[in-house]
Amino acid sequence: MPPILDNKKSSSPTVFEPAALLREARRQKHLAAVPVPEVCVLAPDGDIVRRLKEDGRARLDPSWPCYHTELYRFRERNIEIGIVGCAVGAPFAVLVAEELFASGCQFLISVTSAGQLVEHLTPPYFVLIDRALRDEGTSYHYMSAAAEYSVVNEKLLNTMSGVLLANHPPVVRGGTWTTDAPFRETAEGIAAMRARGLLAVEMEAAALYAFASARAKPVLCFAHVTNQMGRIEGDFEKGVADGSSDALELIWNSAQAWRSAQR
Repeated sequence: MPPILDNKKSSSPTVFEPAALLREARRQKHLAAVPVPEVCVLAPDGDIVRRLKEDGRARLDPSWPCYHTELYRFRERNIEIGIVGCAVGAPFAVLVAEELFASGCQFLISVTSAGQLVEHLTPPYFVLIDRALRDEGTSYHYMSAAAEYSVVNEKLLNTMSGVLLANHPPVVRGGTWTTDAPFRETAEGIAAMRARGLLAVEMEAAALYAFASARAKPVLCFAHVTNQMGRIEGDFEKGVADGSSDALELIWNSAQAWRSAQR
């Protein structure tokens, strides 16, 4: 067994809990325990956070105790949302997800840039990720290695049917390939993922869905398909305002659908 699979007991409780880290961080930083908004967002690219700050809409939360990130609060119409930018990659995304849920988050949305595998539409567009191939390391600490894919919670997915229909740019549902090594996407690897029918390649979803399953937390992952992995000139164009306007509309639609399902 390679170490990544050996001595993994996903059913065993952890020794190091996120609440313990947050407790000590608050002690060291002299911070009060203030809950984060019930809806939070991971935005690995950082473009959404930058745009919100430029527009004067984002307020830094001084009570956020995480050692590695900053949490901003903003209001999208009737919903207050917390957002963390630049948490790139599976380990970092799950570390922050653990801390957000330990701090009062009730629903987490991830919107990450992704490379196109199957030429489904012309980028940019969104994929609501229903399954993610586990080609990273973090998910193997949260769930058995027996399953090839991490999957979204079916009940949560069913609440998002309107998001698939209403959004613009369009949102399609499908699977992605979660990798830890974006600069090792070989021609052979890409061909194998296309053969599986996977739509895009990204770096967080498999781990976030494994975490969500293990911790019984509602997490929804979107891939913002913006590029063809640099294989054409003029790649990585996200649209108006670096795609932040479209992403914020998607976030609001998803948050509204989740809140309606709680009533």
